[in-house]
Amino acid sequence: MKIELPNQEFRYITENSTECDSDTAFVLTAQNEKYLQNAKQNNAHSIIKITDVAELFGIDRIKIVGITGTNGKTTTASAIYSFLLDLGYKVAMQGTRGLFMNDEVVEGKSLTTPSVLNTYRHIYQAVEAGCEFFIMEVSSHAIAQKRIEGLDFELKILTNITQDHLDYHKTIGEYIAVKNSFFQDEGKKLINRDEEKASFNMKNGYAYGIENNATYKLIAYSLNNASSGIIQHFEQIVPFTSSLHGFFNLYNLMAAISATHILTSKKLEDICDVVDNFAGVSGRMEQVSQEPNIIVDFAHTPDGMKQVLNALKEKELLVVFGAGGDRDKLKRPLMGKVATSLAKKVYITSDNPRGEDPQTIVDDILEGISEKNKVIVELDRKKAIKMAMDEQSGDEVVVILGKGDENYQIVYDKKFPFDDREVVREILAQK
Repeated sequence: MKIELPNQEFRYITENSTECDSDTAFVLTAQNEKYLQNAKQNNAHSIIKITDVAELFGIDRIKIVGITGTNGKTTTASAIYSFLLDLGYKVAMQGTRGLFMNDEVVEGKSLTTPSVLNTYRHIYQAVEAGCEFFIMEVSSHAIAQKRIEGLDFELKILTNITQDHLDYHKTIGEYIAVKNSFFQDEGKKLINRDEEKASFNMKNGYAYGIENNATYKLIAYSLNNASSGIIQHFEQIVPFTSSLHGFFNLYNLMAAISATHILTSKKLEDICDVVDNFAGVSGRMEQVSQEPNIIVDFAHTPDGMKQVLNALKEKELLVVFGAGGDRDKLKRPLMGKVATSLAKKVYITSDNPRGEDPQTIVDDILEGISEKNKVIVELDRKKAIKMAMDEQSGDEVVVILGKGDENYQIVYDKKFPFDDREVVREILAQK
């Protein structure tokens, strides 16, 4: 990808050495430094650093907010984005769902954290659009691969740390260390006080919590008919209401409320007044049908599944899920254990098998399940969803986990159209 820059001695910049020529400068980053010689062989106009790009793009004119954690990044980022917009600010947001700017979709879904130059390009677009804030999700891969190189964050936020991506990080200890490395500088940071695995530089540290004392503490809450709470910040005590369901979403809301208060000069009361305007994120605890009650969620880790299913524990649950191929295999039996411990019946199926045999993935999940009588295996995801819906009765809830608002299924290296929500609607239409 080349980016054209006016009024420079070179016409374009790129981080791809194969795109270099006499009009194009090569942007050297930690990710592409091994291709430096190739860029020179392709007659790159010049070699510049990513910090030079930051200056060219005027990135110092916008406040960047980075959110990391195993679960909750997307909802927390989206809530902050929503609150700031409702409070009258111009805002951009980059993450799993794509690039959003001032309440418009600019680009579709991509990596949680794109390449270095792509992120800089998005920030440049936000600066040009007059945005005051740039909210971004920061994945563990992005931290380890230095895809956030050179960015000066106004605020860094930690949601939680549970198991994921051990296919890449190899051990839970390494994964935890990578997440915590994001918070070792002296910049402003907002930490989940109830996350025992969090380790951070105390300077300029803020905290939010429910169980432990924190700068922003939830002192009371209700989960009847969505959620509501009372937040305490020193002597201030302010209520809020929200349409979001689940105890885990209280943490996401607390992070978003606290962050918005730290970032702006707005009163806590004014921030809490706009909380109820945030309707949540597509594919996250999304109720596709009310009668029968069918919910789709992106949860694809043991802890994520536990949080979602616990939020619905008053009901009898029929859970449909699988696990992604070519990804962390150690979490698969844990996912099976969580599902069978909280569901009345479990339908194990394919997720995105990629290059793995779907049956092998299912076998890994089954290793964590002792109550095999609760389990049905159906590798065809559409058939598994239909089976759960056909067997649903009374107040039972069908919960379809793993893919959320994804509209594809990855088999080998091909993407096939598949959307859990559309499958549900199609089945309901045939009844």
